[in-house]
Amino acid sequence: MKKNKPRNRHKHYKVPEPGTSPGLYTIDEEALKPVIILHTYNEKSYKKEELKNINNIDKLIQSKDFCYWFDIKGLADPNIFETLYNKLDISRLVLEDITSTYQRPKLDEYDNDKYIFAVSRHLYLNDEDVLNNDQVSFILSERTLITFQETYADCFEPVRKRLEVGKGNIRIGGSSYLMYAIMDVIVDNYFTLLNFWGEELDAIEDRLYDHPDKRIMYDTQAIKRSLITIRKVAWPERDKLSDIIRTDSPLISELAKTYMKDAYDHCIQIIDFIESLKEIASANIDMNLSIISNRMNEIMKVLTIISSIFIPLTFIAGIYGMNFSREDPVTGKVMPANMPELYSPHGYVWTWIVMGVIAVAQVIYFWRKGWFK
Repeated sequence: MKKNKPRNRHKHYKVPEPGTSPGLYTIDEEALKPVIILHTYNEKSYKKEELKNINNIDKLIQSKDFCYWFDIKGLADPNIFETLYNKLDISRLVLEDITSTYQRPKLDEYDNDKYIFAVSRHLYLNDEDVLNNDQVSFILSERTLITFQETYADCFEPVRKRLEVGKGNIRIGGSSYLMYAIMDVIVDNYFTLLNFWGEELDAIEDRLYDHPDKRIMYDTQAIKRSLITIRKVAWPERDKLSDIIRTDSPLISELAKTYMKDAYDHCIQIIDFIESLKEIASANIDMNLSIISNRMNEIMKVLTIISSIFIPLTFIAGIYGMNFSREDPVTGKVMPANMPELYSPHGYVWTWIVMGVIAVAQVIYFWRKGWFK
């Protein structure tokens, strides 16, 4: 576990001004230059090529013998969105949601089943173990799937490999099955994160027993914050998958719906897993506070014992420290009731003996009471 670094940071999104007309999309100043990869495939063949733009997308998808996947990473080119609006008649509300990368997972159907728009959240840890929360957008139409990622971080490689190899249903299931495969990879990545945080919490629990310190509180709270983030994603993701399963749209094949049920079950397991880890994180925090409190009690007990031992000794030393003379140093007259012990033979030794006996007696008494255990 990395020290002194936050495990999760809130991402600051640029939101439109209040009262802005809906459907007006804006490109973020920090948006990345688009990288466009076109995957063309059917049951017998597969082709992959990089495109400079999608200006002729309507011509690229004319053949009914193939399915098409436009994998777009980076949102800095407004020409892409104007092309989608002009060539494929994609609603500007959809384009606004694609460029506004703070959307929650959802499913929207447009224009009498002409196309479907969906959003997922890609969660992953970067090299510094900081949780990143990126948006993945889908536009699904007959035989065509267009995906948008705001960064170059990639979780689609397993899907690409399956397309290249051509095993299973990936090439014969249509574009809706391809969308399922991508969503399933995104959901499965949540398991990877939760397993990582579960191991981290186990390690923190071991540190609690071996050598508790204040970093335990900070590390546990950072993991708990990350769990809250993934919980905010998993709940709407589950609802979105439920909507896909229940939709009557012809764009979603029965084969895709069947496998979507499996992804839906995974989401339920993830939500249960999150709640379990949150309870463990809270228990670790409570245990850390209890250990600190117990340690403080032990320290206070030792200090109390020391103070209790020295209180009577200090009392005796205080009395003899008053130094009231027995005789008047000028007249030699004896002062009545003025501490005759000051001039007693061996008085110093006897005072130490009395103080030692009192101290030993107190130690024996405290030991029998179990204060030293």
